[in-house]
Amino acid sequence: MAYYEELRKHVGSAPLILPGSVVIIENEKEEILLQHRRDGGWGLPGGLMEHGESFEETAVREVKEETGLEIDGLTQLYVYSGKDHYIQTPNGDELFAVTAVYTASEVKGDLLIDEDESFEFRYFSLDKLPDGLLKGAQKYIHYFVEQKETSRAFR
Repeated sequence: MAYYEELRKHVGSAPLILPGSVVIIENEKEEILLQHRRDGGWGLPGGLMEHGESFEETAVREVKEETGLEIDGLTQLYVYSGKDHYIQTPNGDELFAVTAVYTASEVKGDLLIDEDESFEFRYFSLDKLPDGLLKGAQKYIHYFVEQKETSRAFR
């Protein structure tokens, strides 16, 4: 049972602070991998931290569990937290997300879909992202694009 599920037994739907990681995986065409999630919309692969994990370990584990891909060469882009990251889930649970966003420079393996969590995975061009992109993913991708443009400007 996941850590947050254990907490929910004690606090019910009360607000929790839940740390997690997501990863922006870019292919050679500069397209990013998005996950069509069963819990709604398109997002980035990732998830919540378990006991004793670092943000980096969470990122690696969650990407492997959700996609079958092995990643390495993580670079942290940003950590999002605070009142703007309040979420109320469809079942009424409340949380404040603390999300570390990474890129991965090394990606190995073949995509495998965890059908409990995903309908599909697909690479998208940054200028043609899908309808239904989750709010958090929009923010993370926007920052990623800004950083890419800034780094290109200084070359």
